[in-house]
Amino acid sequence: MATNGKTGWFRRWLSRDRSIPLDPARTDLHVVASSFDDAEPCSTALERGAQRKGWLEDEEIVLRHHLILPPDMIDDAAAIAAQDGYEQAPGSMTVESPEITGYQPAVEGGVPLILQRVQVLDTLHCSQERSRMAGLAQRRGGIVLGWDALQPASGTGSVAD
Repeated sequence: MATNGKTGWFRRWLSRDRSIPLDPARTDLHVVASSFDDAEPCSTALERGAQRKGWLEDEEIVLRHHLILPPDMIDDAAAIAAQDGYEQAPGSMTVESPEITGYQPAVEGGVPLILQRVQVLDTLHCSQERSRMAGLAQRRGGIVLGWDALQPASGTGSVAD
């Protein structure tokens, strides 16, 4: 079979580099960008993260959203978020909430919940996810405190085979 010196699509597909997704349980993850201010745009938080904390734009991050929900809404919110690839962070209901200055509405009997997923983050997707979490929390009588993004200290989130 003549190929005219070109590699077939199947061979190219098989030879692609495969990267290992970032594991949210890694112990070397640190916060590279965050925002716990409703008025702050994601672009500002991500720019600050790139300048001060070493956020690498093209690398995967663990995006975490910090919510406070009524106890009877935790499982429902986690199930809805799971449809978009989010999972409840281990121990998230016992984690201390970040210090928030300014007005925060009260959630009677509110329980902290951290929803997280691995993704490559940019300004548009950060804003979309932030809005998605605000709607999720609001429809269940809760609030969103903010979000943070974690990357490995070395900046190497994936490894090619």
